[in-house]
Amino acid sequence: MKSSNKRTLDTTNPDHITYEHPPMHIAVLGGIRLEGLDRMRVTLKVQVEHLSLRHNLDLYNDNQTEKLIRKIAERLEIGTSVAAAALTDLTDALENYRLEELERIACASNQNQRKLLTPEEIKLAQQYLSAPNLMARTKEDIGRAGVIGEEDNRLLMYLIFTSRKRDNPLHIISLGSSGIGKTHLQEKVSALIPEEDKMEITTLSGNAFYYFGQQELRNKLILIEDLDGTDEVLYPLREIKSKKRITKTVVIKNTKGETRTVSLVVEGPVCVSGCTTKESLYEDNANRSFLIYIDESKAQDSNIMAYQRKLSAGKIDLAAEHEIQEQFKNMQRALMPITIRNPFAESLQIPEEVFKPRRSNAHYLAFIEAVTFYHQHQRESKVDTQTGEMYIETNLEDIEEANKLMKEVLIRKSDVLNAACRKYLEWLKGWLKRDKKISFTNKEVRQVLRINPSNQKRYMLELQDYNYVEKIQGEKGKTHHYTITNLEEYEKLRSGIGSILDEILIKLNESGSKRFTTSSKA
Repeated sequence: MKSSNKRTLDTTNPDHITYEHPPMHIAVLGGIRLEGLDRMRVTLKVQVEHLSLRHNLDLYNDNQTEKLIRKIAERLEIGTSVAAAALTDLTDALENYRLEELERIACASNQNQRKLLTPEEIKLAQQYLSAPNLMARTKEDIGRAGVIGEEDNRLLMYLIFTSRKRDNPLHIISLGSSGIGKTHLQEKVSALIPEEDKMEITTLSGNAFYYFGQQELRNKLILIEDLDGTDEVLYPLREIKSKKRITKTVVIKNTKGETRTVSLVVEGPVCVSGCTTKESLYEDNANRSFLIYIDESKAQDSNIMAYQRKLSAGKIDLAAEHEIQEQFKNMQRALMPITIRNPFAESLQIPEEVFKPRRSNAHYLAFIEAVTFYHQHQRESKVDTQTGEMYIETNLEDIEEANKLMKEVLIRKSDVLNAACRKYLEWLKGWLKRDKKISFTNKEVRQVLRINPSNQKRYMLELQDYNYVEKIQGEKGKTHHYTITNLEEYEKLRSGIGSILDEILIKLNESGSKRFTTSSKA
């Protein structure tokens, strides 16, 4: 190829790039390395008529470039200003070529990776997506693909991963104790997403995030195994979630030693999923994400260990699991971007108890749209007569399905306690009811629960600060006795939020029935 510069850069042979800058003919022997935008190491052959010289240097190094300019002037008998102008123009042309090549390779890579479905695969995917009870079947089949338990969490996560194909994708953070299965759930559900649509990150510097191709991350699912080890990328992640693009300006020097700026732009939107044990440390990112809490119950422990034993005994059909995973990937490929309109949006409200209601309300509406998007093969496509835009509409079944999965999310967003402290408090309530106790001491709790004393102290301080627990007996130096101020507060919160969502749906159903009756009479 040739660039469109006035001075011609011929890159037909990438290992022997030539540049004409009369009276100089310059060849870049061996080409240039595409990675590492902070340097440009080259071997040049500079020729003027029958005279020539060869030199190896970094064109971004001012001292090396000045030495080459003087050597060209002495040996090839031309002015230093001509040599300097030629090297400056060559550097600019090589910069443009390198950026174009990086973009081309990224696009080609995405095209090569993207699987083209056969007519039979398209038919099977569309049949699955258009059949009744899509949500129930999806939840069950995700389990058949190897996800143990976590019925609501796995379906919620899958729908959020599916939202990556939309202009306003959702994000999710999995929270839970160390070794409880956060990463396992994320890995298993992400195995249902096509390889070309996801990117797994274990370690990545914040700076490196800006060196992806401009469109390399667009509509991708970014999977972060452990948020606790990626502090540097939290800021660019937060920005690309909110603004759908990140920009970084870097300063480089040209051959004259003059500094100039280059803007690195990485475009979204992206869907981000991560795991962590530290809920409070990621508040800014958590506010932009759905938070799910991994099931740490004894029943879930038993289910997982039973699966592990069957796997070890060779009684798990891994081929069948893989087949289901491939089926889900093809279904994802069969989902096409389309505009969603929710005719019921103005009648939908989230409970007043929910913290940060503006963002939570946006999440609620966006999740309903994600459910509609997943049902696109069951919806009639409509056309806006004014704009010509194609769209599908949300129906009441979509809202009902979204409410089932959103209740727990909204409850957690309405609770002043973090997940670990809430778990501790609910355990206390159950223990007191079971043993018919009114009060307790920290020592009694440690003996039964076998909890780390420092964690217990932190929980107790938080519970007393929010008046969930109060001291009823004990002086300095003596054993303290505590009681729980309200044993039913969490159940009331849960039922209150659930009833609000249910009542709104009932009213929408009734109003829909009235409209249908009126239109039938007419």
